[in-house]
Amino acid sequence: MSNRAVLEVIALSPQDAIAAQAGGADRLELVTDMAADGLTPPPETFGAIRAAVDIPLRVMLRLSDGFAAGDIDELLASARVLRAEGAEEFVLGFLDAGGGPDLVAIERIITEIKGCRWTFHRAIDRAADREALRKELAGLPGLDTYLTAGAASGVSEGLPTLEAEAARAGEPGYEAQIMVGGALRLEHLPRLLAAGIDAVHIGGAARPRGWAGPVDARVVGEWRTALDT
Repeated sequence: MSNRAVLEVIALSPQDAIAAQAGGADRLELVTDMAADGLTPPPETFGAIRAAVDIPLRVMLRLSDGFAAGDIDELLASARVLRAEGAEEFVLGFLDAGGGPDLVAIERIITEIKGCRWTFHRAIDRAADREALRKELAGLPGLDTYLTAGAASGVSEGLPTLEAEAARAGEPGYEAQIMVGGALRLEHLPRLLAAGIDAVHIGGAARPRGWAGPVDARVVGEWRTALDT
């Protein structure tokens, strides 16, 4: 792949995936149930999407709305089945009651997905202390991306935090790529790109008719063009 910025798009179905790839997406995040902010999709959905496109897929490991891990054994079973289906990349992120990373859950899961790359998702935007979370997770095998808006409410409020974190790239706890997503708009891109951000994530923004409608390849293409220019 070239040095162009990474564009990740949420896909719920093979149709979404095909449209996203046609529009220029580099990677897909696979989820189900966006009413709960994205949960683990069924293995058959993963299999159908894997057969439909040839770009990388990151699969959500999350059982319910919120940031508690819930039933770890069920999460591990889901990861096992998805790996057997061919999943090689994942998305996860759990907080404990104090707002710190749930290291027990996270470490059990990454042991199950050993050898796979993974994203720590927007749980970072709900953490009690972002910097402490990053330092606690630093060095965990496979962690290569943080999906973050910089703030729980979204990118508009989080821009200063995103800029500050991008400026620390390579420091301990800041080695993973920052992928910006969460109420992200095209108008945010110039400022993010100027700060050195080189990865973005869109969900609803790729769907002119909302979550009830499909990903629109033309809209994804607008984001691709904006990132590339």
